[in-house]
Amino acid sequence: MPDILNTVPTFGLWAIIAYLIGSIPSGVIIARIMGLGDLRAIGSGNIGATNVLRTGSKKAAASTLVLDAGKGLAAVLLALALAGPDVAQVAGFAAMIGHCFPVWLRFRGGKGVATFFGVLFGIAWPLGLVAAVTWIVAAAVFRMSSFAALLASVAAPVFALVAGFGEVVVLTICLCLLIVVRHRANIERLIAGTESKIGSKG
Repeated sequence: MPDILNTVPTFGLWAIIAYLIGSIPSGVIIARIMGLGDLRAIGSGNIGATNVLRTGSKKAAASTLVLDAGKGLAAVLLALALAGPDVAQVAGFAAMIGHCFPVWLRFRGGKGVATFFGVLFGIAWPLGLVAAVTWIVAAAVFRMSSFAALLASVAAPVFALVAGFGEVVVLTICLCLLIVVRHRANIERLIAGTESKIGSKG
């Protein structure tokens, strides 16, 4: 953990700001703008880039990926510049909570993978790079976004621990646990051998 330099009200203020940034439903907005319909009624009903890809629009999926990652990155960098590294970590986690449980969608949001990458790149870019490479390799080999996400989320705290990023180990563990919780149904399907492949319509 970094040194605690800010007050409780400051942490609270930035947690709210970051939550609101993270809660912007990028996928839903993009799907509507591009005439793809209500994303929550398509495929898995998830609002993330993987489900946007099930609409058949790679452009929409890529845009969602960039914007969702941008939410986490923006929350961290803003807090880092205006408050400090201790607040930036709280902001990163709050942005993830916002994406996963957005108030605008009755707290039914995404699984947080893209936002997770954005937070990591903002907090410590080597961690973001390791997680992103892990996801890309796993996705290319296994063709399952959920499995790739789970591996990437586990890789982050392990790399943080062994590579000397001790100040962010607790944050990466919390982010990893959140991703695992959000992927409960996927884990069940992975165990059952029924998890859908990347690009599938189901």
